[in-house]
Amino acid sequence: MAEIGLVRFARLTLDVSESVLPKQRTKFSKRRFTQPQLLAVLCLMRYEDWTFREAEVRLSEHAELRSALKLNSVPDYTTLYRFLALLSEEDVARVMNEIVRRMPGRWRSPATVAVDATGLAQAAVSSYFIRRVEHFGQKQRTWKHWLKWLTVVDVERQIILAQSARQAPWNDCATLPILVGQAHEHTPIGCVLAGAEFDSERNHTFCRQQLQAHSVIPAKRRSSCRASGVRLQMRENFPAEQYGKRSLIETVFSVVKRKLSCRAPGRTIHTQSRQALLLGLAFNLYRLRLPTR
Repeated sequence: MAEIGLVRFARLTLDVSESVLPKQRTKFSKRRFTQPQLLAVLCLMRYEDWTFREAEVRLSEHAELRSALKLNSVPDYTTLYRFLALLSEEDVARVMNEIVRRMPGRWRSPATVAVDATGLAQAAVSSYFIRRVEHFGQKQRTWKHWLKWLTVVDVERQIILAQSARQAPWNDCATLPILVGQAHEHTPIGCVLAGAEFDSERNHTFCRQQLQAHSVIPAKRRSSCRASGVRLQMRENFPAEQYGKRSLIETVFSVVKRKLSCRAPGRTIHTQSRQALLLGLAFNLYRLRLPTR
């Protein structure tokens, strides 16, 4: 990550975390490290795609980095893992909202957002190796499940407004109102672009009546069923030119996987989902320090 140095990234992450998170989780905490400090270390770990042990080693070797994080000592890798296991989605969402609030150009106009999901690997095994093993019939499919990272992205500024992660395969059609509603709480939304997975009259109704926003979703799901309402309009007169902006969310996924990581490591789905949410935080912090369009 040549664009942003580690020390600069660490200072920014700590500043954002301290503005929304309490120093200690409970009054019984040991008070050796604060929650913002540990969260900043985890974001730094995702920013550089370190393991827990690598994060401990890098911090012990880098005095300037420890100074930026205001650390008097280096947290053990088990401390980082336990903090990750106790990290709640609500705390991650609060930090994410604070990052979005600090983004320049926030109130220029209602945002055009895209909703989509991508898969994250649970280990460092090459996907090419997996395909070769399956091709020659040496074993059955290695992974029956994977982690699905669902995001709402502002396509103009290319930042993540809301996110969630869960085990896949899974149909997330009903998740769209929840995520888009979370994004709308801090960023006015004027248009929602979503893939065919989210095709339903209920999603159109939510966007157009509750958010007062335009919705563009191709009516391709359940093609044998008779479409009606907005879905019928989408099928007969689909705004392809406007829908073309949805491809920018693929650009965001590409940047995340090329510059940060394509993995969400962990032995449990709980750990993997937290790793994915931290990946979204790291990407937004990366975008916060770069000029936005």
